[in-house]
Amino acid sequence: MSSSDSTPSTELVPVKFSRLTRRGILLGLSASQLTVLAVAVATIVTAVYAGGGMMLAYTAPIWAACVALTWIPVAGRPLVEWLPVGFWWLWKTTGGQLLYRRRIVTPRPEGTLALPGDMARLREYTDPASGACMIHDPHGTTLTAICEVSHPAFILLDPGEQERRVTTWGRVLATACRSGRIATVQILERTLPDSGTGLAEWWAQHGTHDQSWASTTYAELIERAGPAGERHATTISLALNMRAAARQIRTAGGGIKGAAAVLRQEMGTLTTALRSADLNPSGWLTAGDVAVILRSSYDPAIAAALERHGSIGRELATAGPVAVTECF
Repeated sequence: MSSSDSTPSTELVPVKFSRLTRRGILLGLSASQLTVLAVAVATIVTAVYAGGGMMLAYTAPIWAACVALTWIPVAGRPLVEWLPVGFWWLWKTTGGQLLYRRRIVTPRPEGTLALPGDMARLREYTDPASGACMIHDPHGTTLTAICEVSHPAFILLDPGEQERRVTTWGRVLATACRSGRIATVQILERTLPDSGTGLAEWWAQHGTHDQSWASTTYAELIERAGPAGERHATTISLALNMRAAARQIRTAGGGIKGAAAVLRQEMGTLTTALRSADLNPSGWLTAGDVAVILRSSYDPAIAAALERHGSIGRELATAGPVAVTECF
């Protein structure tokens, strides 16, 4: 074996994901597809026995539309699966549900989030053991905690280190989903306006303030360009499937407290896996941290001001917008 053969390759190995599995009731078809297809078959059979070819031609719009709804895809989904979305939008339009105006003088029940649309159903629960803010979705039966993670710029790493980090990240996902109680793992990276506070603090602590030309020019550059910069914030949301973990929740005491105890176990497992992958979890977000993220999502321009003034905008009950007009 030559020395060149024994040298490990630094080229990235491409990863090919398999196709998404489609779980259908029969022949890969969902219940809605089978229902519409049954209507088409029943229409064809009835037309043939009732009037032959002429009746089959008269009923062609019915069974042809059903066949089209069953098999014609739009954005990766058959047309029939878009019907509930369309009817839901039509109901919201006719019912005046596209306009959200918050009643500021009307008090809201404790623990609810003043958010528009489908997010109005979300509830807040602060875990007394970890201090983390957990978001409960009673309709989706999930309980979600959010962790902020810091990491180096992936694109600046050498190919060998990139490949190693991709492999360790795969192990993190495998570890998080091993229990079968997790509904969703969401990785969200946001680009936010930077207030320049971190850069100014670093210069104040580590800079050389000797009144030289270089020192003066660098200080002026930080003062002018710092607030115009951007920063990246990465969060990982871990959602517990309360149906899948029903037995463990009952064992832990039941209710939202039992679900929080089960979710804490998953949070500890994820934190350990992140650290083993050379990622730095900054801790699970509190109610104030979640409030800042919500406020920044609806009003990104205010993010820098919220960062400079740490005590402002950290009330989760007032983090949502005052008014929203939804567009198609």
